Amino acid sequence: MVISKDVSGTEQTGAFALLDSLVRHQVKHIFGYPGGAILPIYDELYQWEEVGLIKHILVRHEQGASHAADGYARATGEVGVCFATSGPGATNLVSGIATAQMDSIPMVIVTGQVGRAFIGTDAFQEVDIFGITLPIVKHSYVVRDARDMSRIVAEAFYIAKNGRPGPVLIDVPKDVGLEKCIYQPINPGDVHLPGFRMPKTISSRQIMQAVRLIQDSNQPLLYVGGGAITSNSHNLILELANYLQAPVTTTLMGKGVIDENHKLALGMLGMHGTAYANFAVSECDLLITLGARFDDRVTGKLDEFACNAQVIHIDIDPAEVGKNRIPQVAIVGDVKQVLEELLSHLKQNAKYNANRTQSWLERIARWRQDYPLIIPKNAKTLSPQEIIAETSNSFSDAYFTTDVGQHQMWAAQFVKAMPRRWISSAGLGTMGYGLPAAIGAKVAMPNESVICITGDSSFQMNIQELGTIAQYNLDIKIVIINNHWQGMVRQWQQAFYGGRYSHSRMSEGAPDFVALAKAFGIQGIQLTERSQMKEFFKEINQYKGPLLIDCQVVEDENCYPMVAPGKSNAQMIGISKPNSKQLTKNED
Repeated sequence: MVISKDVSGTEQTGAFALLDSLVRHQVKHIFGYPGGAILPIYDELYQWEEVGLIKHILVRHEQGASHAADGYARATGEVGVCFATSGPGATNLVSGIATAQMDSIPMVIVTGQVGRAFIGTDAFQEVDIFGITLPIVKHSYVVRDARDMSRIVAEAFYIAKNGRPGPVLIDVPKDVGLEKCIYQPINPGDVHLPGFRMPKTISSRQIMQAVRLIQDSNQPLLYVGGGAITSNSHNLILELANYLQAPVTTTLMGKGVIDENHKLALGMLGMHGTAYANFAVSECDLLITLGARFDDRVTGKLDEFACNAQVIHIDIDPAEVGKNRIPQVAIVGDVKQVLEELLSHLKQNAKYNANRTQSWLERIARWRQDYPLIIPKNAKTLSPQEIIAETSNSFSDAYFTTDVGQHQMWAAQFVKAMPRRWISSAGLGTMGYGLPAAIGAKVAMPNESVICITGDSSFQMNIQELGTIAQYNLDIKIVIINNHWQGMVRQWQQAFYGGRYSHSRMSEGAPDFVALAKAFGIQGIQLTERSQMKEFFKEINQYKGPLLIDCQVVEDENCYPMVAPGKSNAQMIGISKPNSKQLTKNED
C-alpha cells in the first residue's frame, strides 16, 4: 500500500504505520538485515520499495548497518535509520549504537522482538535489547500497541535530532507488526513531549560576561568540538576567529569546522594533535570552548590543561558544562545561536582591537615553523603519512571515513576535510567503523567522492561489507595503510610496555587484500614503491567504481606528536625539529 492523504482513520498494520511514519519523516534509505522477528516489517517494506518511496541497503552484518546509518547521519546532518531482527541481530548493533551515543549522532534503530506473549520466557532469539542498550541510547521504546507506532516514531525522530543528538531505539514485537489498528498518522513537528527539555533562552548577562573576558584577552584560543559541526556553525566560527584574530584548534569530532589551510587553523589538539596546537592551549589566556567536552584524549593531565586560561564554555548539554573543567563563563545553548548572539554583542558593545593578538599569532607561527608535522620520505619505502597526505591532495573535496588507530591519527593530521566530510569514530574508537560508514556516506552522497582510510587490522573487523559495496556498485575508494600490525597497540607496547609485542602482529593469517577484493568483484591493486605514487593516485582519481588500494608501508612507523598518559599537552614525545632525512609537507 502507498502513502496517501486518506490513510488517516483506515485500518492498517503496525508495520504499515512504521513505514508510513518513516516516509513522512523524509527517510529515503534504511540500512539493515532481516530475520524472523522483523519479517512482518520487511514484508511491508517490500511494497514500499516496489513503488520507490524508500530504499533498503542490505548489509552483511548488523554492526555494518548501525555504522552505515551513523555515517549517513554524519554526512547529511539528518537522522540515520537501521533495522535488525531480535536476539543476535539486535545485539550485533550494540557497538554501533554506543559509537553514535559517544559522538552524539542522530539515529533511529528499529529492532524486531519476539511476540508480546513470549517476552520474558526466554523464547528463541529473545533478548532484552531495551535493557541492554539503556546506558548507550538517548531514549528507547518497546511498542506494546500498534496504535502507538506513529506517535513513537515521531517522538523518536524529534528526540534523536533535537538538543544534543543521539540514538533512539524502537523495539517492535513481531505480533505488533502484524496487528491491525485504526491508523492515525502523526507528521513531523506534531510532537508534544513535556518532559523533553530544550536549552532556555540565551542569557544576555552571560554573553556580556564572555564579551568582557574576550576584551581582556591578549592570547585567545578557540577550542572547537563536534557540537559546532552538529549546529552547522562553521561560518560563524570563521567569522569569530577573523574578528578576534584568534587561532582555532579542533577536536577529532570538530575537524573540518575551519579550512585547515587557513592561517588561523592549528589543526587538532590533544594526544596526537599538532605541537603548535598543544603549545597554544598550554599558553593561552582565554579558551573559548565551542561544542567540546574536555575529553581526556584532548586534555592530557587535566589539572595542567589550559592552566593559565580563563574558560568560556558553550555547549547545548548542561551535563557537559563543568563536568571536567569549571568555566568562568558557562553558556548552555546551541553553538550557532550562541555565536550569533556573541558576535552581535561584540560588534555592538565592544571596541575590540584585533592587533592585540599580533604577538600571540607570531609566537604560534614560530611554533608552527619549529615543530611542523613530519612526513618521512625516502627513496623507496612508503610512509603512511605520505600516502594519507597524497590521498588528501588527490581528493580534496571528498568525504573521508576512517577506522581507528595510527592511520586515524595520521589522517586527522594530514587530511584537509571540509565540514561534515570528516567521518570517524572519536569517543568510542570503534575499529571496523570506517568501511560501513563509507557505505552510509556514499548512499547519502552518491555524486561525491568517498574515501575510506583504514588499517589492515581495522579493515578485517567488518571486511564482509565489501559484499554490500559490490552489490550496490558503490564508488568507494578504500585505502589500506597496511603495516601488518595493530599499529597503535604496537606503538604503545614499544613505548610503555618494554617492547613486549603481545598479540599485536597481524602478518600471520592476513589475507591477500587484492585477491579478496577481486573475489567480491571489486578491483584491487597494491602499492609498494614510492616512485609509483604520483602516477598511481592520478589513475585512481580517474577510476570509476569501487576500488581497494593495499598500501604496503613502513611497519614500525610511529604516530607523533604524542602526549603520554598522565602528562600535560606541552610534554609531547616526538616533536624534534625536522632533519635532512625528514621532510615537511611543503618540502620535496
